[in-house]
Amino acid sequence: MSKSGTPVHQSIPGGRIAGVFSGLRARGARAFMPFVVAGDPDLATTARVIETLDGAGCQLCEVGFPFSDPVADGPVIQAAFTRALQKRVRVEDIFAMIREVAPRVRMPLVGMVSYSLVFRRGVEAFVSDAAAAGLAGLIMPDLPLEEADGLATVCAARGVDLVPLVTPKTDPARAAKICARASGFIYCVAVAGVTGERSGIADGIGERLRGLRELTTLPLCVGFGVSHPDQAAALRDFADGVIVGSAVVRQVETMAGDPEGDRQRLEELSRWCRGFVEALV
Repeated sequence: MSKSGTPVHQSIPGGRIAGVFSGLRARGARAFMPFVVAGDPDLATTARVIETLDGAGCQLCEVGFPFSDPVADGPVIQAAFTRALQKRVRVEDIFAMIREVAPRVRMPLVGMVSYSLVFRRGVEAFVSDAAAAGLAGLIMPDLPLEEADGLATVCAARGVDLVPLVTPKTDPARAAKICARASGFIYCVAVAGVTGERSGIADGIGERLRGLRELTTLPLCVGFGVSHPDQAAALRDFADGVIVGSAVVRQVETMAGDPEGDRQRLEELSRWCRGFVEALV
């Protein structure tokens, strides 16, 4: 139970996400979770990027499924989605890539996907395929709380955490309901608006996270607007993890899909990520 008396869900028992945060808490450390767009510039490069992030010490990784009408993504991620879709990247192709790369990395992979893609494939089929591919969790930013129970039941049965978002506009009563149905961690949106790089952390984020601590024992991970290790370090006292998307995607967009030609860019990405890992660990 939370301090407010609200029943809280835990991560999938024995799940990989729960294990990561348990280990980090034991060391007094925080998680660094980069976001990549599957298929930009191609799926083979996405796999190499994921392995690079794992080698740099990242604790989790979000894999974005390209979608033509994203809900909260800014121009950098929208452009990456468009490039991937222009190359006709399909859900089945993404699952195939994840099946290959997931056994080669230590960090759990979490799919960021529009519910439209899930609905079209079928909830049972999508979640089963996600679990079989090796995804440890799913995030669906366009799925309302009131319509999530069926999906949450299927995810729990397949051992896949269903991670919700809480935004600055979420009132406390609704946040309590979201946290009560959550699994894995809570994705705490730092700012109202879309994803993108910003120069500082959002005002009042510490107070908002302290309020969420009253509602759940699940880890709190902050995303939207974080783009520099100094910002991540400033969140250490409040958050269990930091999510960085646009700044990672912007670096990957310079890659051409050539293993030799992209080697230096992957090395630069690894060094850049290690800065975040060191700031948080």
